Amino acid sequence: MALANKKDLFSDAGKKASAEKAYSAKDIEVLEGLEPVRLRPGMYIGGTDDRALHHLFAEVLDNSMDEAVAGHANRIEVELDTDGYLSVSDNGRGIPIDPHPKFKNKSALEVIMTTLHAGGKFSDKAYQTSGGLHGVGVSVVNALSDDLTVEVARGKQLYSQNFSKGIAQGKLNKLGATPNRRGTKVRFHPDPEIFGPRAHFKPARLFRMARAKAYLQPGVEIRWKCDPELVEELDTVPHEAVFHFPGGLSDFLKETLGTKTTVTPDVFAGRTSQDSGHGRVEWAVCWTPEGFGDADSFVRSYCNTIPTGGGGTHEQGLRSALTKGLRAYADITGMSKKASAITPDDVMNGAGALVSVFLKNPEFQGQTKDRLSNSQAVKIVENAVRDPFDHWLAGSPTEANKLLEWAIEKADERMRRKRARDVSRKSATRKLRLPGKLADCSDKSAENTEIFIVEGESAGGSAKQARNRKTQAILPLKGKILNVESASMDKISRNAEINDLSTALGVGIGKKFNPDDLRYERVIIMTDADVDGAHIAALLITFFYRYMPVLINEGRLYMAMPPLFRITQGGKSMYANDEEHKDRLLETEFTGRGKIEIGRFKGLGEMMPAQLKTTTMDPKTRALARITIDDENLPSTEALVETLMGKRADLRFQYIQDHAQFVEEIDV
Repeated sequence: MALANKKDLFSDAGKKASAEKAYSAKDIEVLEGLEPVRLRPGMYIGGTDDRALHHLFAEVLDNSMDEAVAGHANRIEVELDTDGYLSVSDNGRGIPIDPHPKFKNKSALEVIMTTLHAGGKFSDKAYQTSGGLHGVGVSVVNALSDDLTVEVARGKQLYSQNFSKGIAQGKLNKLGATPNRRGTKVRFHPDPEIFGPRAHFKPARLFRMARAKAYLQPGVEIRWKCDPELVEELDTVPHEAVFHFPGGLSDFLKETLGTKTTVTPDVFAGRTSQDSGHGRVEWAVCWTPEGFGDADSFVRSYCNTIPTGGGGTHEQGLRSALTKGLRAYADITGMSKKASAITPDDVMNGAGALVSVFLKNPEFQGQTKDRLSNSQAVKIVENAVRDPFDHWLAGSPTEANKLLEWAIEKADERMRRKRARDVSRKSATRKLRLPGKLADCSDKSAENTEIFIVEGESAGGSAKQARNRKTQAILPLKGKILNVESASMDKISRNAEINDLSTALGVGIGKKFNPDDLRYERVIIMTDADVDGAHIAALLITFFYRYMPVLINEGRLYMAMPPLFRITQGGKSMYANDEEHKDRLLETEFTGRGKIEIGRFKGLGEMMPAQLKTTTMDPKTRALARITIDDENLPSTEALVETLMGKRADLRFQYIQDHAQFVEEIDV
């Protein structure tokens, strides 16, 4: 027995030595130039989908806008050709064309276009503020274009250089004198190898992006031009236009409001000086009882002309300034007691708000700059807005009183709803015979509570151990629920799983649904990260879409996002949502020595409760996807639900045939 063990030991040692010898320096790849961008475009522009494609335009346009913000340009031209080429030019200083001191055989232009983290925005010598922080924007565009040409007019001379897939196709050419021209022009065509042969720029989207930029810098004029053959509806997207808005964000907001009735006749708007030393701030706010389309309010924010769709600290500063200003005005007018309950949400309910900041060293979450994270931006915006808001309120007491009463009414309405939910939840808890498999939360109020609809008893058991018992309820479902799209109402009403679900939520279905009876603030679908889990999620979403659409319209229905992989190396562990995320983590986070182990979760029930809590259920560390409906395309949404979930198999078969060409990989 001992001899056999020794043989196994020597055999294992030999295998390890052989493996170590096979893994040598020649296996270590070093990506040079812009190769990493082409290999992993998602790390730089968030993917290769339609949104990422149009992000290329944003990167080039941002460079021209930085020249305008710095005071060196006042005109930008955008042109989309029928052959899919997009051009952006400005009358700024022009990219430097002299030899770079570090790369003497290359011009500064070539270095900027072919080298990551090269540019004039790392210090404040060339730009006081800018949207480009990492020096990767235009070089990434170059890397992901199969053809790109840069023209630079400097010193009354015109220069040009051509690139393909990030590689210079020749040296910088001096084309001759151009006495009446200055600035930079970038003309590029996205590489179909990266974005797919069918990918193309959408004129309407480019038009909106260019127009929005013009609002952010009142002194700039943006000229839009698009070949008429590319624009189907010239009444909404003209083939030529000039954007110039001296009023800046105030003009933007007034156009958005249109003919809506407003609480105050005037928009509260203003801007600070560029020389304030702490950063420039511009804002525009107005309130309307009519709402904004599908939402009661909207807030759009920008930093250094970059849209921050995820909000951030500058939005917090605006909310804080408006809330504190109204409370202070209430103290002056003797209404402090009524106004004491006002929260930022009450103030922003029904508000249309725009805020734009210019900071020297902005900090964003991710290369795509979706959310601003500078902590000082809160105070910068609050200090900039607060004093003008106080003067605005004091200067028109009649209108200020209307706004204050509006905010107080919103606060009262919120409190009434909370009390109604509390009573409703308490009575529902007493009266309802809740499903025995429901693990309810202990809070009696619906506020800040959530119910997880979980696939299977095994996953339900893990979820019950991982939850916060005070605010999180768990309802395990047995397998796949009924497909309500192809079932009769009689069959739906007799289905045990659907009855358990509606009873746990405390509401009826269809016309009997009353949102005030809902026992939880959020409803979260939590299924396995596989095909079966996706099918169950689709069935549940179809049920809510048909019989509880208010949950979706009010933004209260979510999908949990459990990980698919766990990666460990030594004492380090990380989770990946999908194959692409896994590959990105392996490349960026697990670069040290030691064996890397990759485990794939077969289901939620296989995860330890602590893992499930950290990755999927804890609000501090989890990610949720909110289920929404695109009301602008409601007919197509309705048709899609009927096609995919309805009774007619022939429609599904036709849909599969029509879309099979877009399937790249099926994970079985």
